[in-house]
Amino acid sequence: MVQKLQHNVTIKGTKDGLVLLLDDKCSFDLLIEELNDKLTAGSSQMLSGPVISVKVKAGNRYLTAEQEEKLTEVLKQKENLILDDFDSNVITKAEAEEMRKDAQVVTVSKVVRSGQVLDIQGDLLLIGDVNPGATVMATGNIYILGSLKGIAHCGTKGNEEAIIAASVMKPSQLRIAHYINRAPDSYPEIGNEMEFAYISNEEKQIRIDRINAVHRLRPKLNSLL
Repeated sequence: MVQKLQHNVTIKGTKDGLVLLLDDKCSFDLLIEELNDKLTAGSSQMLSGPVISVKVKAGNRYLTAEQEEKLTEVLKQKENLILDDFDSNVITKAEAEEMRKDAQVVTVSKVVRSGQVLDIQGDLLLIGDVNPGATVMATGNIYILGSLKGIAHCGTKGNEEAIIAASVMKPSQLRIAHYINRAPDSYPEIGNEMEFAYISNEEKQIRIDRINAVHRLRPKLNSLL
């Protein structure tokens, strides 16, 4: 069901609640005026009764914090309307820069020694070893062309699809997002095949597999491997 009084604000009912579609060409004041009119009219059953979740879609309009607050205040006229989310196609330069940094691959050539912490925004390509007592961290994936014998933590912003790959995988601790996998008491001396750690979608635990399985287990991985 669609309710229209004018053309700047369209209210749509969905199975999940209400969606407010805001015209992205008119002034913000006109949007507020029309939204006020539609809410105060109160003739629609969508705007009364039980609690309803509301999502605001602003299209190609960037909503400032003050404008989001104003829209929230207007929606509070109806006590049963609960604002769930703002959705806009536009982001700030700062947000775009953060996205760029999270997508970058940072190459470091060094040995990370005991007590040192290497913390990277984006994917980390480390050419060197991570010694016991050392820590490497990245918001994205971690690729180590060397021995991993310290701590590695990928997906530090919560990315559960991130992986940790190492030429020699003998970590003291692995972390992916908020999942932790501690080292076994000992590692076999034989075998130097490159391996990677990932979160199993079925078990929601960190697993280690040979690197030739990465394309099957992480088919969307497209930066280096």
